[in-house]
Amino acid sequence: MRQVGRCRAHTNIALIKYWGKRNDELFLPMNSSLSLTLDAFYTDTEVVLDSDFTSDTFFLNDVKQDKKETEKITKFLNLFRNEVNMETKACVKSYNHVPTAAGLASSASAFSALAGAMNQASGLNLDPKTLSTYARRGSGSATRSIYGGFVEWYMGEDDLSETSHAIPVDDASWDIGMIVIAVNTGRKKLSSRVGMKQTIATSPFYSSWVETATSDLTKMKDAIKQKDFITLGEITESNGMKMHATMLGAFPPISYWEPDSVKAIQTVKEIRGMGIPCYVTMDAGPNVKVLCKASDMTKIEELLLKEFKREQIIPTTVGEGIKLLSDSEWNY
Repeated sequence: MRQVGRCRAHTNIALIKYWGKRNDELFLPMNSSLSLTLDAFYTDTEVVLDSDFTSDTFFLNDVKQDKKETEKITKFLNLFRNEVNMETKACVKSYNHVPTAAGLASSASAFSALAGAMNQASGLNLDPKTLSTYARRGSGSATRSIYGGFVEWYMGEDDLSETSHAIPVDDASWDIGMIVIAVNTGRKKLSSRVGMKQTIATSPFYSSWVETATSDLTKMKDAIKQKDFITLGEITESNGMKMHATMLGAFPPISYWEPDSVKAIQTVKEIRGMGIPCYVTMDAGPNVKVLCKASDMTKIEELLLKEFKREQIIPTTVGEGIKLLSDSEWNY
């Protein structure tokens, strides 16, 4: 028996952040979040199930991964295999078109693509809403990459896994763009998972963060409904800074920022002062994302080039949801 699934998934950047789990095993978040799916960064993944395989193997960008990384993939694939009473082993080949562990949401596209490919290969054929609950078990933010545009990750109820899923909010086809300022695309020293746990356990600001994130989400969804870009941007910037403030309040303090992160934030504020609406957000990494109008991206890029190198500035439009890839589209 040989069954194959291939899928592409794009990264997403949270505008209303997710920072902290209430259930580590099920990846259930402390608050609901909202993101924008990006076109420029994506992962292509192939899952081959074959009765001749004696163990799971995992290749990332054509490099065979070690036992520890492969065990993570096995645990995730078992979610699907257990549903269909399958013991067939898999060969997983994944190609990341996004720097890994650099705060650019590589895990979101990686596990969303893996979920889509395994959904096809296993024959489980879950609907997108249910599939998002599976993707979440690999990486919380992966639940949002199932869909394109603006996507909400509903936190769910109690410890009921099936209630925490992605919800498409809007296709973001109204002149929405983003520019990534790649300050440092190397692997970060402190993982998001460790940073989250440390923040929850020690930051006195954390409870207020959860409360305000909930109200921010309500306001954000209203701004999207009204296509109010200014309010959208203001909430995005405020929410991101509050998340990092909770980390600075942790013990010991956590900071993913580098000097060029601060320079990027200051530069964007100066550009905004020129009358071009643009707003910053940052995840668990030093790279700065600039939410802007797609029609303003060229002007903003030119101004950023006064402070940063061309290769550090990556413009992107809105990305689509997961897509199954045909043989002709699998160019690896």
